[in-house]
Amino acid sequence: MNFFVDKENVKDNFIYIDNSDVNHIKNVLRKTIGDILDIVSDDIKYRAEISEISQDVIKCNILDSLKIENREINLTIFQGLAKADKIEYIIQKCTELGVYEIVPTEMKRCVVKLDEKDRVKKLDRWKKIAEVASKQSLRNDILKVDKILPFQDMLEELKKYDLVILAYEKEKDTSLKNVLKNVDKNIFNIAVVIGPEGGIDESEAVEITKLGAKSVTLGKRILRTETAPVAISAMIMYELEY
Repeated sequence: MNFFVDKENVKDNFIYIDNSDVNHIKNVLRKTIGDILDIVSDDIKYRAEISEISQDVIKCNILDSLKIENREINLTIFQGLAKADKIEYIIQKCTELGVYEIVPTEMKRCVVKLDEKDRVKKLDRWKKIAEVASKQSLRNDILKVDKILPFQDMLEELKKYDLVILAYEKEKDTSLKNVLKNVDKNIFNIAVVIGPEGGIDESEAVEITKLGAKSVTLGKRILRTETAPVAISAMIMYELEY
């Protein structure tokens, strides 16, 4: 399991863990002085030995460090805002599959509506879920989930990507496999757009494809909104070997 700290917590030859991990390390994992932890800060992974344990802080002596290699691909999922349990499942599984970022997006057929207070609560919870999943899957970074976008704002964001893929149930001709087999190996930022429970509205699909997005079918069967991002992420990971 990896633990994450801010770079300010790395001082001289020591690392200070002072977040919610203190309780987990002490009372769940039952680690004690002399035990070894894997700790990530910024773009460096440390192997460190616990030297002191207090009520609120765990002090670790750095034994070794390794600079984390840059990502070959940044995969971002623009996910139509779905019910809470589904979004949480998507965050957990996409974390395991190496997705860089998930951006919940408000679309015409979304059944979930969030006010500003709900947004803050949801984002806080989703960040915690992403952090826990990142630790458990031994990721060297935490999946980003720090904003909820209206559809029009998403369209502006999509312009920044090297490749945009739209998973669209009405697409009949172009498969994800064919798109991935023809991908320029030098691309870095890939975005995938997936609709909510009710799917993507046809007018939204038109706007997305006008930006140059590749509309793809995922096969003969219709996947649920929480299944599609997991399936697509796995396919991209396999085909592009990221």
